[in-house]
Amino acid sequence: MKKIAAISLCASVLVACATNDAAKKKDRPVRLVPDIDLPSEPRDPNAPRPSPLPPGANDLTNEDLARRFAAQLKVESAAQPALFDDNDSDAAFWSDPDVRRRFNESFISETDIEPKYNPIEADLIQQVLDLMSNEKVDEAIALIEQNRGPAASAALDANLGVIRFTRNELPEAIACYEAAVAKHPKFRRAWSNLGAAYFRLGKYAEAIPALTRAIETGAVNGLNFGFLGYCYLTVENSLSAESAYRMALLLDPKTEDWKLGLVRCFFKQRRYADVVALTGELLAAKPERADLWQMQASAYAGLGQPMRAAENYEFLERLGKLDAASLLNLGDIYINEELFDLGVGAYSRAIAADVSVGSARPIRAARSLVGRGASREAGELIAAIEAAFPQLEVEPRKELLRLRARLAVASGGGAEEALILEEIVQLDPLDGRALIDLGKYYGAQGDVERAILYFERGAGIEAFEADAKVGHAQLLVQKQRYAEALPLLRRAQTLKPRENIQKFLEEVERVSQSKGQ
Repeated sequence: MKKIAAISLCASVLVACATNDAAKKKDRPVRLVPDIDLPSEPRDPNAPRPSPLPPGANDLTNEDLARRFAAQLKVESAAQPALFDDNDSDAAFWSDPDVRRRFNESFISETDIEPKYNPIEADLIQQVLDLMSNEKVDEAIALIEQNRGPAASAALDANLGVIRFTRNELPEAIACYEAAVAKHPKFRRAWSNLGAAYFRLGKYAEAIPALTRAIETGAVNGLNFGFLGYCYLTVENSLSAESAYRMALLLDPKTEDWKLGLVRCFFKQRRYADVVALTGELLAAKPERADLWQMQASAYAGLGQPMRAAENYEFLERLGKLDAASLLNLGDIYINEELFDLGVGAYSRAIAADVSVGSARPIRAARSLVGRGASREAGELIAAIEAAFPQLEVEPRKELLRLRARLAVASGGGAEEALILEEIVQLDPLDGRALIDLGKYYGAQGDVERAILYFERGAGIEAFEADAKVGHAQLLVQKQRYAEALPLLRRAQTLKPRENIQKFLEEVERVSQSKGQ
């Protein structure tokens, strides 16, 4: 009977291994088929029943029985033809570290999750408790440290870890917990505390295996799953984070942090409809939560419903809980929807409330307004930007001046444009674009010599040489000085070939030849 029990044990282990391996195959399920010859005719019921053991089984060891049972199994699978490779020896299979660990742990009772103290250690722990109750924490730590070692119980290491953890000595606590789980691999409490210590230390990637092992050993609770979800989310594994948060909610549905974690998972996966639905559920219970209104607004924007997002932002502003960054978002929505007055108002309130948002986004909005022909609104926003940021750096200041120059041109204020361009050149004498624009302005005013001076200054800047020479040539052509314009156009084409300039060059060459220049 002992040998039969051995056979049964080996069979259970092998079938479990095969089933675990089969679960990993994605092509189709794995089926275990015993290689047994079935009798072609019914067996006589009066005939003696065959022995459950194969011939000679009484002379076999447990290892021999395991090998014989393995030989009677084969696997039909599209993913892998055989579970047991004929080229692999039994020794190779059983020497696999993961197989050995799982096989050894199968002999440990599932209820054996706490290591036992020996009588000496029990007395030691009592002394530690006495010291702790008298607030002699350092003496308690020293006492445990003196008695720790490879032969000491894992519980001793874990208790020291708890003390270290409560003193926020997290690296030292981690070392204690790792020593505990090394001695007692199913030490559930130590695995949980190890994961929590890594979590508190911000080492989320290291916390994942510890928390996973704690759950494997039975520490199935909302806190562990919630921590695990946060860790997975931090390492950009949103799918695993979602699974962990769902389990945390299943076990602890009252904790809002798990729902918020799930919302962030949905954001990572761009599942905006799910974000809207879940934040709506949370807002029904706590409508004062500004962060939920903002998350829902972002989700509406992701769904292509900007005005629904604007409703959220407006509601928050009325509550006095809309920050400056969200006001900029509201301004962008209104400008994109061509509600320019509302957009400028939102931007103006944002930069007036908090200049830390910076000038880049407001200047970009002003540029967009100028490009859309909203000159009045653009002028108002530019004025608001200059009022909020009186000490702008050179580049953003130049950008605002360029926008003012474009507004001046649109309103017919040529003189004002020239003054603005001159201010840009004073700020940055090497601003080639402003130099070229000044050349065009003075050329249009009939001041040819002054225009040529600006074009030549622009041509002296490598990045703007081609454009400056084209502007210079165009001015000369207007004055019918074709021969002087030709070398400028040829040089511009050498530097920056363009089809339209080439056609212009050819036309100037024909006119020049016809004029005898």
